[in-house]
Amino acid sequence: MGVLQLLSDGTVFRQQIIDFPTQPVNDQSVLYKDCLFHKPHNLRLRLYKPVKTNRRMPVLFYFRGALGALVVAPDYRLAPEDRLPAAMDDGVAAMEWLQSQAGEWGDEWFDDVDFRRVFVLGDSSGGNIAHHVATRLGAGSPGLGPVRVRGYVLLAPFFGGVARTESEEGPREEMMSLEDLDR
Repeated sequence: MGVLQLLSDGTVFRQQIIDFPTQPVNDQSVLYKDCLFHKPHNLRLRLYKPVKTNRRMPVLFYFRGALGALVVAPDYRLAPEDRLPAAMDDGVAAMEWLQSQAGEWGDEWFDDVDFRRVFVLGDSSGGNIAHHVATRLGAGSPGLGPVRVRGYVLLAPFFGGVARTESEEGPREEMMSLEDLDR
């Protein structure tokens, strides 16, 4: 079975863990740990934190697709198993989790962060998610106090249009059919 298997009845199976034999590089400058942020969907996120900092760090909220910031990289539900806006809902849930870390009972990893300087970043489809999460939260994220989203960075975001582009209508090498992609 590959990474994604689509059965004729519409059932989708996705390989959860892809084992790539890589050697970890640990230069002792960054710590990381994994946290569960949404128990009902078993969604996790990874925190990255520089070992040395001389001031309160901003928070960079990164949606996947060595800087002086705590990086929060949440997981999210994928299509076709979970249709949109599930991924955006998960992004907002992860931001709410971040808000919960700002209180007295927050994880010690957040002791040195400045919750007033949060940036949301995403690439490719993660750029689309980052955009929708940031716009849902609104300017300055007023409902997330003390967390303040100050900006967002979109790296080659994927935004679909009303009309299909040439590449959407006829991919040269068909890994999945247009019908499969629309599911």
